[in-house]
Amino acid sequence: MATNAKWTVVFDDKIIIKNYAEGASEGIGYIIDDDTFWGQSKFSNIWAIQYGTSTPTDSVEYRDETPHSEYDSSILGDISQFSNKWDASHLTQLQSNWDNDNLYNEDGSSAETEAEKITRLGARPTSYSS
Repeated sequence: MATNAKWTVVFDDKIIIKNYAEGASEGIGYIIDDDTFWGQSKFSNIWAIQYGTSTPTDSVEYRDETPHSEYDSSILGDISQFSNKWDASHLTQLQSNWDNDNLYNEDGSSAETEAEKITRLGARPTSYSS
């Protein structure tokens, strides 16, 4: 399998990983729990994809003895089908991080107003695009 991919997709694990060099810290992966998406017939023989490598002919790995091949968007669809799902999951994570990053007084009451939180953290994320 090719190395140093911008995107790695592992079908059995239902995971999409964005390489850290592409803007994700530590190569963040998200499990995409969407059986309809993963169950598409065009993916039935694919074990993994490593997209955006220096060896494009080695970017799709099959479950059977089919030789590794180059990613063919005319057959598999645009790579954005994976990056869009990653982006949506990442936005949810960023929003959760923001929502849960609160300051409290010793008595458990909030130690800041929403305006102060926005000053400290910036506005709550509303979109993310790779």
